[in-house]
Formats: sequence, C-alpha cells, structure tokens
Amino acid sequence: MAVISKKIPAPDRVAVRTALLSVSDKAGVVDLARALAEKGVRLLSTGGTHKALSDAGLAVTDVSEVTGFPEIMDGRVKTLHPSVHGGLLAIRDDVEHVAAMKAHGIDAIDLAVINLYPFEEVRAKGGDYPTTVENIDIGGPAMIRASAKNHAYVTVVTDPADYPALLEELADGSTAYAFRQRMAAKAYARTAAYDAAISNWFAEALDISMPRHRVLGGVLKEEMRYGENPHQKAGFYVTGENRPGVATATLLQGKQLSYNNINDTDAAFELVAEFLPENGPACAIIKHANPCGVATGKTLKDAYARALACDPVSAFGGIIALNSTLDGETAEEIVKLFTEVIIAPDADEKARAIIAGKPNLRLLVTGALPDPRIPGLSAKTVSGGLLVQSRDNGMVEDLELKVVTKRAPTAQELIDMKFAFKVAKHVKSNAVVYANDGQTAGIGAGQMSRVDSARIAGLKAEEAAKAMGLAEPLTRGSAVASEAFLPFADGLLSAIAAGATAVIQPGGSMRDAEVIAAADEAGVAMVFTGMRHFRH
Repeated sequence: MAVISKKIPAPDRVAVRTALLSVSDKAGVVDLARALAEKGVRLLSTGGTHKALSDAGLAVTDVSEVTGFPEIMDGRVKTLHPSVHGGLLAIRDDVEHVAAMKAHGIDAIDLAVINLYPFEEVRAKGGDYPTTVENIDIGGPAMIRASAKNHAYVTVVTDPADYPALLEELADGSTAYAFRQRMAAKAYARTAAYDAAISNWFAEALDISMPRHRVLGGVLKEEMRYGENPHQKAGFYVTGENRPGVATATLLQGKQLSYNNINDTDAAFELVAEFLPENGPACAIIKHANPCGVATGKTLKDAYARALACDPVSAFGGIIALNSTLDGETAEEIVKLFTEVIIAPDADEKARAIIAGKPNLRLLVTGALPDPRIPGLSAKTVSGGLLVQSRDNGMVEDLELKVVTKRAPTAQELIDMKFAFKVAKHVKSNAVVYANDGQTAGIGAGQMSRVDSARIAGLKAEEAAKAMGLAEPLTRGSAVASEAFLPFADGLLSAIAAGATAVIQPGGSMRDAEVIAAADEAGVAMVFTGMRHFRH
C-alpha cells in the first residue's frame, strides 16, 4: 500500500476563530460556549446542543446552515458533509487545500468540542438491541478522528473535564501545538474505547466467544501512587461493566486504595458473593488475593469471628468482605485488628461512626453483591499478547455431584463439601481447603505440589487451634476440597491425616481408581464435581 507523505508545518500557536460544538453530555457546555463567544469565537452546533446554546441566549449557527442540507433520518445524517469535514481536515498552509476550500465555500473549523452518544451507559443499563444500536454514534467519531488527525491546526476536546484547561489555554485566543497533541491523543483513545465497547457488545449479543479482533477499553478512574511495587507505575481503569464491586463502589472513608488493595478487594468481594445473604451472613478475609479465612454465621459478627479463627495471624493487614450490611457490633470487632479495607453492600450509621475512628481504614459500599453466575471476561497480559477468557461462573450448586466411594457423605459433610469447593474456586492453584460447619478450617494455596497445599492447610489449622485454645484442630471431622483433580493418593492421605472425613474434587485423573481405593480403605466419602477451578 502506498504511503502518503505531506509535510505539515505544525505552527505552535493557532488562533481559534470558529468552534463546532456537538455533545451528548451537555455538562458545562453552555458555560464553555459563553466563554468562547466572549473571546469572539464563532459558534457552530447541531441538534440538542444547538438548542441548549440558543436557549441560553447565545448566538450560534446551526450546522445545516453551513452544509446547506437539513438533518435527515432522525438526525443520523447531519455532520457527514464536506463543508464540515473539509473545515476540520484542511491543511491551512497547503495551496491545493486552500484553493479547494475557496472553490467550495468551506470555512476552517479551528476547535471541535465533541462527545459521543452514551453507548456504554445504555449497554450497562441493559438496553434492548434496537436501543443499543441507535446509541452507536457515527458522526461524532468521524469528526473526532478528523480533528485529531489534523491536530497541527485543529484542537479537539472530547472530555468535559478538559473544558477548564481549554479556556486557560485560550487566554490569548490560540492553542499551542503541545496542547493540541495531548487533546488528539485523548481523542483517539476515546474513540478506541468506544469502538471496543461496541465490538464487545456485538460479540456478546451474537454469542461470538472469541472474535477475530478483541479490544479491551477503559476509562482512567485514578492514577495510583505506584503499582504492585514502588518502582512500577499504575492506573485504575474502569470498563463500564455494571457489576457491583470495587470498580463501582463508593469509598465512604479512608485514603486512596493502592494497586494491591484493589486487586485483593476484588478477590475478597467476588468470593463472599458466592454466599447469598438469604442463606445467612458470610465473611471472607483476604491477604495477597488468597483467602485466609471464610465463614458463615448466625450473625455477621459471628461470621467474622469464625473467618478470623481460621488464620488470625495472616488476617493482620488484610481485606474484609461481607455479604450483607455492616453493623455496629461487627464493626467494633473488626477495628480491633489492623485491616486495610472493608467492603460490603452497605454499612449502617453506627458502623460508619465506629469505622470513622480509624481514618486510614478504607470503607467501601457497593449497594449490592455481584452475581457469581453472570458471564463476563477476564484478561491478563503476556509478552506480545493478551490471554482472554470467560469469567469462571461455575457454581457447585449447579453441578451434578457423583459419589464415587462406598460410603456416601452425610448431610453435614455434603454441606461442608460444597462450602469448601466454593472457597477453593477463589484460592490460587494448587488449592486445598478444609471446611467444618460453615467455616474454613485450613487453607493451602499456590503450591507447586498439591500434597504440600494439603500439608500447609493442616499446619495452619493446628496453629489456629493452639491460638484459640482448642483441644484439636478444626480439620478433625472436616470436609476437604481440591480445586483440581487429585493426581495421586498422597494428597488425599495428607488430608485424611489432618482429620478430613469427606473429599470433594473434580475427578478426571488417570489414577482416579487409586485415589478412590485409598478413600474407601480409610472409610472416607468422596464426590466428583466434573468441574475444576484452576486460578493462576
């Protein structure tokens, strides 16, 4: 393909004499237009923006007067015209361009203030197919991209947050090249994110799990002091997905969340959401994206105490997630331990007052719990690429459990099996989780050997028993879950040694028969789920 080369002189300061304003989000646009008019800038506008400016008493020319053509097709066609795009794209110092402008009566447009139809908002609110399609902007992205391409001469502003900076830049009635470059970069990022949202919506609507091109877009919510480590830069971008969680939560108090706080808080809240509030209060305590204690209870305070009992040492400086409204009694207990973040659907007034006594403790409320069954995407970067997969929305309640041992589990063992498997889904692989009467008794996470995970979980349980003054660890009489199949009997034997009497695992190993035989010999009940939950 031929490469087009045309030297653009790119003057530093360019006077703004004519501005085109066409915005869906009208916040601040009247004040901006008034300030521009006071500087002698001619105003052009379209549709609803034109009406808003006219109603404010501003002298504004409708784009249809410039194009000599009315808006048609319910406003779908109004700015797609040479008089508009010629005014945006013309190279002001090019003889041929200037001649074309003169021949066709095209006036230069020096400033384009444009934002787009609210496609992301409509999608997030669950708009139907026709409504969502109608909110795909065409003229807006076309003008933005045209203006951004010609940033040597044209200033493009796509974010109302940049209006003050624009007016400051226009103190002498012109803009600097560096400013126009920055605005152009933001403009292309905006249209890229917009198109990403549209393409991902189409893939979802048409059930295309892996489209040929996959683009993920987001809006910077906040720039962070640093990333996972102080020498790394980081920012928190939100995608617009309408899912209760750390991205949509309200920070009621506390300092800015760090990169690690956000990562761990997301892990904590997604885990606690596995336990529906109608089935009782639940609490999850997370450290380094792994749970160090999870429990249900008669009250939220009870659930917290039972979760803490699993590993009170690791819980220090952790993240606490609750599946129901934080109350005062629970808050009183939580503030006794150094905690980084509390996240819950809500917090009552007494709880808020108690937490206020710890000004550095972050308190987040989300208004609701995320639905573990709702599909979505997860992604991570690798060198030269992206790994994208569907969210792990498998639920043990939806699985057909298969008893593979001579002894079937008791009713209580089955309850604890399901509890342990829910937690194991959220533990880094290799994962082994012991559960006893609605609380974790021991958690082994992230080991290269599954048998080591089983042993570590058992040791953690013994340490917790000593700390609580118990005669024996809670792993005695517990159910144990493995998030992936047990490849050998050794992991099972370690769990049995720790006191487990029931095992839940996906099954599917070449040595399943060997593992089942070992369980039968020990009188242990075992069920297969047929679904694994690797988490790396």
